[in-house]
Amino acid sequence: MSVTSGNLHRRTVQAFIASVVAVVSIGFSVTATADTGAKSKRADRLAEAMAEGRALDLTVHSTSMNRDVPIRILVAADRSVPRPTLYLLNGSGGGEGDAHWFAQTDIVEFAADKNVNIVVPMSGGYSYYTDWVKVDPVLGRNKWTTFLTQELPPVIDAKLNATGANAIAGISMAGTSVLALAEAAPELYRGVASYSGCAETTTRLGQLAVQAVVGGNGGDITNIWGPLDAPGWRAHDPVVNAHRLRGKAIYVSSGTGMPGRHDHLANEAIDGDVVEYARIVGVGGPLEAATYYCTQNLDKRLKQLRIPATIDYEPGTHSWPYWQDQLAKSWPMLERALTR
Repeated sequence: MSVTSGNLHRRTVQAFIASVVAVVSIGFSVTATADTGAKSKRADRLAEAMAEGRALDLTVHSTSMNRDVPIRILVAADRSVPRPTLYLLNGSGGGEGDAHWFAQTDIVEFAADKNVNIVVPMSGGYSYYTDWVKVDPVLGRNKWTTFLTQELPPVIDAKLNATGANAIAGISMAGTSVLALAEAAPELYRGVASYSGCAETTTRLGQLAVQAVVGGNGGDITNIWGPLDAPGWRAHDPVVNAHRLRGKAIYVSSGTGMPGRHDHLANEAIDGDVVEYARIVGVGGPLEAATYYCTQNLDKRLKQLRIPATIDYEPGTHSWPYWQDQLAKSWPMLERALTR
């Protein structure tokens, strides 16, 4: 029996994801993180911003999850008038360790002259930022769609005297989530930016990605939306529900999985470590190749629906330097959507 090139590519990508599932399940991180020196400098800059009132930490209670959620905010440069808000989500760990925007990127400096409030939840690890149908024995009670779309925005708007204009962006796991959140609450967000997320939850590839994140960290993925063939998986599939993105500013990016401009020994995330370089290319490369495949499917679907979107592809792996770049590249679009 012959095998078409498309089927061969699909099977190759699925094999990549399967290998990543195996790696994640034994506790390895799949994203490159900044070296200790860089993180220390960023911590100092954040502390300075906190002292100057340019950054602040809040604790917001979630009634739906019966827990307090830590929130970190970079306030707008000019607060003399109300400003809009960008909700910026971390990746699979939810910001609960050191794999988050403040430790791994120069976001404090980037935001210093921006007249947008940037709100970053510092929790939600391995949850896909969605409402789970069951409490998980390991990952607990997750009602993140409710929290992010209903409970948090009124608190932020009141605390920051915000305009009520919102956009949402996220990486990796949250690159999937932000698209689903924008589809679930279309009236809440004017724009959405997804960096290196697999925009599918009903395909085998998309479900393997969920298994890598959730199952690899002790959770039961059937506690998210039920069995894999349950309606909830389709209801949260960004490609299936792409029509709900109509009218929004949309930015989606993915690396190809091939080494890019940041994948070299001098990069701060590698810092001359040959073993770390091999890990980034050997694990982060295949994982990004999978998100590249998912992103192409979303790209095709948006084109079929004639929904305008900026889709950015470039060589690169699943790592923070590329996400820092993509936030900067998507910023003009997000800013226009928030201030129109």
